[in-house]
Amino acid sequence: MDGLRVVPTADGSSTLYSERFKATYHSVNGALTESMHVFIKSGFEAILQNKKNVDVLEIGMGTCLNAALTGWVAQMYGARVHYTGIELFPPTVEVLNSTGYHAVLEPECAELWEKIVAASASEPVPVSTWVTVSKLYVDFIGWNPNNMYDLVYFDAFAPDDQPEMWSIENFNKLFNALKPNGALVTYSAKGLVKQNLRQAGFYVERLAGPPGKRHMIRAWKNEPK
Repeated sequence: MDGLRVVPTADGSSTLYSERFKATYHSVNGALTESMHVFIKSGFEAILQNKKNVDVLEIGMGTCLNAALTGWVAQMYGARVHYTGIELFPPTVEVLNSTGYHAVLEPECAELWEKIVAASASEPVPVSTWVTVSKLYVDFIGWNPNNMYDLVYFDAFAPDDQPEMWSIENFNKLFNALKPNGALVTYSAKGLVKQNLRQAGFYVERLAGPPGKRHMIRAWKNEPK
């Protein structure tokens, strides 16, 4: 399975473990819970307070769980989303189907997840009335954005597992790719991450983390009023 294996997490959802990086794609304290807390509630729903057309960029698309949850919540808010996901080592459809997300997600969300998993990476794909998905199978470090985004989900492997992803240079690239009042959210609240985000120009907030983590980060392009 491409050096990937399914592992259970504490909330009944599963995640993938990467032999390449010796790390899991989501928290073993609850994959679904972490995604909802960090990326949806602390990121997407915060942006939806002021916008109903949202350009989302995910660094580390992985299992497509964050994308599906975003599309599901977008429909609830009547928001339209263009979702761009970057992933250098995309799991196969067979591996993704082995996660069992079909059984733990709400039916509409599970259907959306299946459509995102099956979507081609060659062009933007409308997966619902509310969401268009663009998959980019590229190396983020060498990638240069040609669009502007309202929200970045930074979901790379942890700084200790993939330190090159969390550099000032990469955060500076994302800062410049954010629209005014845009934000970046990530599960890591490591000191070096906060320092590098601030060096790149972000206004950094430390928020309560999901189960198993005391804190997470939300970083704004402009200081929130």
